[in-house]
Amino acid sequence: MKDKHDRQKMPEQKPSERIKNFKEVPFGYTEELALNEASRCLECKKPMCVKGCPVNVPIPDFIKLVKQGKFAEAARKIKEANSLPAICGRVCPQEDQCEKLCVIGKMSKPVAIGALERFVSDYEREKRNVAIPKVSEKTGKKVAVVGSGPAGLTVAGELAKKGHEVTIFEALHKPGGVLVYGIPEFRLPKKIVESEIDYVKQLGVKIVTNAVIGKSATVAELLEGEFNAVFIGSGAGAPKFMNIPGENCVGVFSANEYLTRSNLMKAYMFPEYDTPIPRGGIVAVVGGGNVAMDSARTALRLGAEKVIVLYRRSREEMPARIDEIHHAEEEGIEFHFLVNPIKFICDEHGKVKEIECIKMKLGEPDDSGRKRPVKIDNSEFSVKIDTVVIAIGNDPNPLIQKTTPGLEVNKWGNIISGKESGKTSIEGVYAGGDIVTGSATVIEAMGAGKIAAGAIHKFLMGEK
Repeated sequence: MKDKHDRQKMPEQKPSERIKNFKEVPFGYTEELALNEASRCLECKKPMCVKGCPVNVPIPDFIKLVKQGKFAEAARKIKEANSLPAICGRVCPQEDQCEKLCVIGKMSKPVAIGALERFVSDYEREKRNVAIPKVSEKTGKKVAVVGSGPAGLTVAGELAKKGHEVTIFEALHKPGGVLVYGIPEFRLPKKIVESEIDYVKQLGVKIVTNAVIGKSATVAELLEGEFNAVFIGSGAGAPKFMNIPGENCVGVFSANEYLTRSNLMKAYMFPEYDTPIPRGGIVAVVGGGNVAMDSARTALRLGAEKVIVLYRRSREEMPARIDEIHHAEEEGIEFHFLVNPIKFICDEHGKVKEIECIKMKLGEPDDSGRKRPVKIDNSEFSVKIDTVVIAIGNDPNPLIQKTTPGLEVNKWGNIISGKESGKTSIEGVYAGGDIVTGSATVIEAMGAGKIAAGAIHKFLMGEK
């Protein structure tokens, strides 16, 4: 075993085994590993790690409880700020947030805050020791929340704790948004999502599924009816395409559709669920973010002979988490950097059979701060493939914007709302998460939900 003063690594499935199943890759800390890892925390008087957390989890306080062996109490300490700790412990990019500011990180590897968060939340759930906090006295105010993803669940939980009556309206048949349709089982088991949604429901939140706001009721109708305020957290669920020739070939998928078929429609549980999805052959995934990694690793587990990732920048510019890239490389995913598709070629039956690509080089930084990819003339080449998954981002679904007169949006269709309040251009209507920012992280959406909850509470209570 490594010295306890080194960062403790989570045990995980071997690559040769995990590519044959959809079970979660890391097993999580044991009690001994968690105690060893917690002992590395210096309990700083001015903890910088908390400043790196969008929902201000009291990190030193919960880690101190871990050191004392009070694991369930540590989970409850986190829940004072974050209703979804088991989810955040698995999918948050801690390396760019709390752990990035950890003082230990200046001398060694930072404390594994995310792994500890996952451990204590799993411990509390597995020991059936989940405690529901006392909610405030009922205010008589009602709030409608549109969307049950991370932003919606967070705003709902926070408002319920303050005594407001909250109803979430979810368009799909299951709550969870991107947590259930977008993130694969091997990275975020659905039983974890269901457990944390149950926790929010036990706070008093109602969830209505199969309710498409903008069709079954408009935002104006919600406000004119029983609700005193509305929060829009409908996410960014419309796929983005490359707009190049051949994109309508059979076998070219958006990552949204591909992952929804596998995750929400459980194609990964074949033959128990006989959801149509391509299996086998050569699969090309276009993109370099977490969704691209999820798509590539899903394709491998569905039986692809080979999976290649095509990314127009270099490895250093990839937006995916380091852990996800590492896991993909371990599993045998091939990365082709500085290349970009320019055409998909179909066979006589309209089925995609080949991608024509062009080589790229890096130019000056663009608005994102990353080096801009620039085409290299006369560098075209072709790759034979059977399936393509395009994972280059998402746009907001325009339904609510089109059916809500007076709601201001930007040129990309994202709702404009105050950064410090979530207020939109309509009195009593708030928004946060991907519908405002475009595709971002789970914890950033939760941070926006928490800010909006504070502002909605003040609005409902007549506070300035």
